[in-house]
Amino acid sequence: MSAPLPLIARTRLEKAAHDNGFDRPAGEDGAWLIFDSSHAPGRLWLTVWAGAHPVAAFSHPGVARALTDHGVAVTHPVPAEAVGARSVTGYDQLHALLRRAALLARTLPDALWERYEAQTAALPKTTEAERLVVQRVGQDVFRQGLLDLWGGRCALSGLAVPALLRASHAKPWKDCANDQERLDAHNGLLLAAHLDAAFDAGLITVEDDGRVVVSAKLDGEARGILGLAGPARVRGLAAGHRVYLAWHRERVFEGG
Repeated sequence: MSAPLPLIARTRLEKAAHDNGFDRPAGEDGAWLIFDSSHAPGRLWLTVWAGAHPVAAFSHPGVARALTDHGVAVTHPVPAEAVGARSVTGYDQLHALLRRAALLARTLPDALWERYEAQTAALPKTTEAERLVVQRVGQDVFRQGLLDLWGGRCALSGLAVPALLRASHAKPWKDCANDQERLDAHNGLLLAAHLDAAFDAGLITVEDDGRVVVSAKLDGEARGILGLAGPARVRGLAAGHRVYLAWHRERVFEGG
């Protein structure tokens, strides 16, 4: 049987969970504290190993896969329902990990669509004007999701001025097969307005590894003005981005 958590560790874990969106304590599993969220899908487990290192385990597969830039994956036994766990060196790092996990849980596939469905369920959709209102709600949900997913920064330049950032679809809204595609946070990048325009016009695209490819239609002067004179890369892409970026490269990008 696992030893109980020291009181100070328990208190700090509970605070980290609550402060970062996992606001519903759901019991314990041995030395693991269990939390749910009122705002996002998925369950969280927290404990401390070796007397110092906080460990977080997650039930949401997309969240678990996307957290590779926080802490290290652990191979110790984890709760049966968990699909992945990360160990961090201290509580500041734990807060950062949980903050990122909560944002991801609210933006990964189906999360934005479910939010959109809830917000538009009671809205009429008969006339063209009514459908435009519903579409506007979807675009606002998508934009907020990308702001969350990318931490309020342009995925390419790092610009952190929300008024100057745009939610860019890789597969355009009109070409999506359904609302799930339109509101999949992986079907887009958060970009500064000038880069959004270039991406939308097919003058830049992104490889699966994040490398930015610039169209030959942009000369050296234009590249310099756009900040694309040298190599550029989008960091933080997930596996879910690949199908949409492939569509953009094949159907939108104007290579020549």
